[in-house]
Amino acid sequence: MKKIVFIFSLLLAAVLITACSKSEATSTVKVGISGSDTTIWDYVAKKAKKEGINVEIVRFSDYVQPNLALAEGEIDANSFQTISYFENFIKEHDLDLAPIATTVIAPMGLYSEKHDSPEDIPDGGTIALAKETTNMGRGLLLLEDAGLIKLEKGFDGNGSLDKIAENPKNLTFELLVAGQTPRVLPDVDASIINNGIAVDAGLSPLEDSIYHEDETATPYVNIIAVQAKDKDDKLLNKLVKIYQSEDVANFIKKERKGNTIPTFLPLSEIGYK
Repeated sequence: MKKIVFIFSLLLAAVLITACSKSEATSTVKVGISGSDTTIWDYVAKKAKKEGINVEIVRFSDYVQPNLALAEGEIDANSFQTISYFENFIKEHDLDLAPIATTVIAPMGLYSEKHDSPEDIPDGGTIALAKETTNMGRGLLLLEDAGLIKLEKGFDGNGSLDKIAENPKNLTFELLVAGQTPRVLPDVDASIINNGIAVDAGLSPLEDSIYHEDETATPYVNIIAVQAKDKDDKLLNKLVKIYQSEDVANFIKKERKGNTIPTFLPLSEIGYK
């Protein structure tokens, strides 16, 4: 009898161990990012671990593979792209993905070595602007927000100078590859510089720009994306709550020194439910 009880106990222990292993497996979330900087997600992962979630960070070297890997189920979520890029990508590749949360905005800025504000830029002034369609469109929206130009109604975000409806200061534009925009600062009245390029050039959007995007630039807010069928998944939504905590927001502000702004908007503000 004792032998039977002993064997039963071993079997029960094996079942419990297996059950625990499965539970641990279901609590692992693979998050894809682009690039090698995992600072923010490392911090989130530490907090998540205390909540029983094992975050596995999967790094990709481009902006294409994270969405394709997510669509194939190789990862559970990704966090690397703006909502604007995401929408264009899933439309082009016919992917059934959805945003589950907003995270940060990496503000584009207007920089000048000659003027202290957009209002100081003189009539006939020259502004350097990235010539790539997406970057140019974002730059034009920034100039409109700064009160320097007005764009045509229904502007679709794709940059083209002929989409400027009003240019009261008769500004001229020097179109360059995005990476060249910091180098021409001594030669122009102002230059619009992407966040990452500005940081690489030793510039801070909050400290050095004369104007920059803020949380209202919703098309350029970054998101966490998942497969559409998983948007209500409890584990993924628990991870979202951890990311969107005040503690994480303070860490981002301190770590990035204003170069990345935590932007925890409701999905309804970026056009989703």
